[in-house]
Amino acid sequence: MKLLDIAEVVEASGVPASTLRYYEEQGLVLSAARHGLRRQYLPGVVLQLGLINMGKAAGFSLAEIGAMFGGDGRPELPRDDLHRRADALQAQVRQLEALADALRHVADCPAPSHLECPKFQRLMRVSTEAARRRTKRNGGPKAPASSRT
Repeated sequence: MKLLDIAEVVEASGVPASTLRYYEEQGLVLSAARHGLRRQYLPGVVLQLGLINMGKAAGFSLAEIGAMFGGDGRPELPRDDLHRRADALQAQVRQLEALADALRHVADCPAPSHLECPKFQRLMRVSTEAARRRTKRNGGPKAPASSRT
C-alpha cells in the first residue's frame, strides 16, 4: 500500500501541515511511518480529515470528534448525537432566516423612522423574547467577558 507524504495529505485534504501535526498530537490521526523527518500517512487519513472538518463545521469539539473514532481509526458515529446536532443546526437555520428577513425589512422599510414601524417594533419584541429564553435556558445572565475574573 502506498503511503502518502505529509505534503500529499495537505494537498488532498486542504488541512495545513501544522494542523495535521496538531491532530496527530491530539490522537485524531496517526502517521504510519516516517521518510526521513517527513511523516507518512495511510490514504484513509484524507477521509478521516474530511470527517474531522465536517464535525468541526457542525460544532463538535475536537474531543467529541476524537471520541467518534474507534481504536483502529474507523468512525463509530453516535447517531443520537448526530440527530440532536442536526436538529440544533436546523433550528439555527430557521433563526438565521428570520434574522435575514428582519434585516431586509429594516433595510427596505418605508417608515420615516424604524422606531415608528409596527413591524419593526414587533421584530424587536420577538428578538428580545428569544434572548430571554436563551438566557433562561443557559442558566441566567453572564457577566461580560471583560468583567469576569
